[in-house]
Amino acid sequence: MEDVKWLEVTLDTAREELDGLCARLTGNGVTGFAIEDEADFQNFLEQNRQYWDYVDDGLLERMRGVCRVKFYVTDDAHGRRQLAEWLTGIDRPYTLSPLGENDWAHSWQKYYKPMAVGERLYIVPEWEREEPVPAGKVPLYLNPGLTFGTGSHASTQLCLMGLEEYTVPGKPVLDLGCGSGILSIAALALGASHAVAVDIDPKAVDVAYENAALNGIGKDRYRVLAGNVLSDQGLVADLAREKYALVLANIVADVIIPLSARADAFLDRGAVFLCSGIIDTRADEVAAALEGNGLRVFRRREQKGWVSLAARRD
Repeated sequence: MEDVKWLEVTLDTAREELDGLCARLTGNGVTGFAIEDEADFQNFLEQNRQYWDYVDDGLLERMRGVCRVKFYVTDDAHGRRQLAEWLTGIDRPYTLSPLGENDWAHSWQKYYKPMAVGERLYIVPEWEREEPVPAGKVPLYLNPGLTFGTGSHASTQLCLMGLEEYTVPGKPVLDLGCGSGILSIAALALGASHAVAVDIDPKAVDVAYENAALNGIGKDRYRVLAGNVLSDQGLVADLAREKYALVLANIVADVIIPLSARADAFLDRGAVFLCSGIIDTRADEVAAALEGNGLRVFRRREQKGWVSLAARRD
């Protein structure tokens, strides 16, 4: 017996016309449909914050004020007769989209596009890896379906810009609070010799390794650990056996402040401590903590209410 194939029927409408359209569909025999509007889209982004960096402004604008009704019919003669009945008296355009076996799980992929960050980096969803990369760009392939941070929320963008400037070719990098591994993987793509990454969530280990593999980076150059640098003395001792030319912390102010007291244990001579994830209203507080722990802040970047700070040992 062949698998049933389905068609997704989509009708766009204004919010003030939504109730009337749904009532008409119900009267015509539609037993179930889904309603999407701008609020649903924003809720989707909020619940999937690890993905939203790939959403472009054009898509946000197209979703503004839009209500969308979706229902499904079988992709055969019976389904098309049913569709004609269900749309009786509804004089508005609609679209038909065939649904493949994986479309239910991966329909969100339409929201994510390749994105340039800084001067050199170019973040690419792994399903678009066959598309050409602009000349002079270093591609960074990531899978948004793997959870954790995968794009460039303003705080991550700021860190990626700093990576371009402070990654030392042939020298190691330490990524504290690595999430998807985007920052340490980017540093390796930019020429770092090897990297160690740490996250408090054990699930981040597999995610970071998978994203590294998408970029041809193996465990010979990349080590990912689970643990809390603020409370695990054994982990701190393990990490401190090596000194790093660049230490990254894209976390939050309440973690960066106590972390700044430990940063010196990981920094090589002349190394940079690059931190981000700092809301602008707390940037001065974080800078004061860095300075109080012997780290001189020499660069501040700001974007969309977020701040990154770059510091060195005195």
